[in-house]
Amino acid sequence: MGADHIRRWESGALAHAVSDPFGQGPLPWLRNSENYFDDAGQVVPWYADPQLARGGSGGPRTADDVHRQIKGFVSPGAALPGGSIDFHITVDPPQQFSVDIYRIGHYGGDGASKITTSPRLSGIVQPPPLTADRTVSCHHWWLSWRLQIPSYWSIGAYVAVLTTLDGYRSHIPFTVRDDQPADLLLLLPDVTWQAYNLYPEDGRTGASLYHAWDDEGRLLGERDAATTVSFDRPFAGAGLPLHVGHAYDFIRWAERYGYDLAYADARDLHAGRIDPTRYRGLVFPGHDEYWSVPMRRTVEAARDGGTSLVFLSANTLYWQVEMSPSPSGVPDRLLTCRKRRGPGKAALWREMDRSEQQLLGIQYAGRVPEPSPLVVRNAEHWLWEATGAGEGDELPGLVAGEADRYFPRTALPEHRKRILLAHSPYRDGDGALRHQETSLYRAPSGALVFASGTFAWSPALDRPGHVDSRIQRATANLLDRICKRD
Repeated sequence: MGADHIRRWESGALAHAVSDPFGQGPLPWLRNSENYFDDAGQVVPWYADPQLARGGSGGPRTADDVHRQIKGFVSPGAALPGGSIDFHITVDPPQQFSVDIYRIGHYGGDGASKITTSPRLSGIVQPPPLTADRTVSCHHWWLSWRLQIPSYWSIGAYVAVLTTLDGYRSHIPFTVRDDQPADLLLLLPDVTWQAYNLYPEDGRTGASLYHAWDDEGRLLGERDAATTVSFDRPFAGAGLPLHVGHAYDFIRWAERYGYDLAYADARDLHAGRIDPTRYRGLVFPGHDEYWSVPMRRTVEAARDGGTSLVFLSANTLYWQVEMSPSPSGVPDRLLTCRKRRGPGKAALWREMDRSEQQLLGIQYAGRVPEPSPLVVRNAEHWLWEATGAGEGDELPGLVAGEADRYFPRTALPEHRKRILLAHSPYRDGDGALRHQETSLYRAPSGALVFASGTFAWSPALDRPGHVDSRIQRATANLLDRICKRD
């Protein structure tokens, strides 16, 4: 396999960059060749660990899916303080490695803080992934390390950084959650992350719900992709999900300003481990495209019970999925979405007479090839209060990636009040004029339901080069009102 092929598969951005112009985002330790500047032109210190910050200049090198220098996954993806996370890791060639555990947050601008480091661990070459009908699974890998989570650890989004003795590095995200009440519950979209996971990006066996490879190493489209993907495998490339940066942008901003946050994964929502009555609002900070029936049922019940909903991306609740156990019987380790293939009912919520708009107030309209301005509408509304935004003002680059809008012929949710807070023209891939909209409605229960309708909202909160103070203030206006139950 030539070096040109390996370079093609270094990162999942190859397959999906068109749908996420923000990529991974400025994560501590991951980016080493770029400087990020704030609005005042000051360099932003994104690296929590100076040694890792050096990256390409003698520091660790990123592992890849061709050589599998070090790759791994965890089970489960979320655990309580006092619980444990099991790491399944392959190391080639076999050698010692260590695991640094970081927690994502603001941390004075660092973006993360190192919490602990594992002892030196012995790495082995795990068996090749098993494949069946495009489904790739590593459920047969041996346990490499069990992380016992101390009871005093803070809940939150964590990243394990795996580093071999000879300096190769990979990553594994996981969540520490609890059941204590909080103002806001942040839901990390791990179901959608897995749908996009093309591991292994080796030109042969990897497959996601979007892509697979042919016999000559060419990337095939949705028609030839997997219909079932496994959580029992690493994430492709650097080991972080493709859209993870959206969630981390929101986390850094929200923790900087002291919001009372709880954390959970979409699979916790699916499995019934979440009681929405313990929270004033549920926040969906990133691309959250794939939903099971139990996920939607729980969120609709939350809204109807008075818990507000905040959707900070676009293309939410688009495909319906099913979850099933792994071959060894562990629940919710396989994700299935038939898309448009085979006989029977469609897999789109809107084609089952359960359109996204009936929950969100707007729904997916299409991709946005080039970032366009978000055009403010109803500027007198409290969401835009003290933002400095006036009627018709254009917020540059805030309609990007994918966009939602209101569909007049599609049913709306029951509501007391409803308003559109942006109406933004853009050109689609064919050059046709489209428009994006941002929505807010108050349900009969009193719950507020906000949908940004664009991928660019969370990055505008805390992504260097994308920060917009008007979006920051508008988001604060929304969350403050939810937390105070105004």
